[in-house]
Amino acid sequence: MDSQDVKRRTKDADQPDTTTDAKNEDMRTKREKRMAMAKRGIKSLGVAVALPLALSLFNIYFFGSRNGYGNISKPFWFPPMWALHFACLSSTFLMGLSAWLVWAEGGFHKEPTTLSLYLAQLGLSFAWEPIVFRMGATWFGLVVCLAMFGALVGCSRKFMKLNPIAGDLVKPSLAWATVVAIVNLKLALV
Repeated sequence: MDSQDVKRRTKDADQPDTTTDAKNEDMRTKREKRMAMAKRGIKSLGVAVALPLALSLFNIYFFGSRNGYGNISKPFWFPPMWALHFACLSSTFLMGLSAWLVWAEGGFHKEPTTLSLYLAQLGLSFAWEPIVFRMGATWFGLVVCLAMFGALVGCSRKFMKLNPIAGDLVKPSLAWATVVAIVNLKLALV
């Protein structure tokens, strides 16, 4: 018998392929883990964005401009009330999204001051509208607005270190806080 024609059998045909089955099982488990992680991520993103938006809508509904924003003489560049509310909602959405991106990176655990800056900004943005439009305290509203701007600058710097995309998402909110400060200053001087 010629040894070159002999083929060697590596396994019996009756035995199942345990290595392939183990690999397939491992792949299924990894896929299931990733799917479960993605579902948790989507849920946490929904909470991180929907909760501040709901609070902002509540704030607009109950503390919107019932105190004469439409009655004062304004320059042509003043935003109408609907644009003011829409921009506040957009800013809240962007801040919630950027905070979620930082949270997903573990940034709130690495640097706890980041969370306090975000919560300060959120609280100040919710406080500004009742102070200015409901109570009519425009000078105090300007102080709140400047503090909100400072918290946004801090958020921008911390977020940029932890996740550059999250830091970039804060920039439109910074621009909006500047516009709000200018509008508030004009309201205070009227």
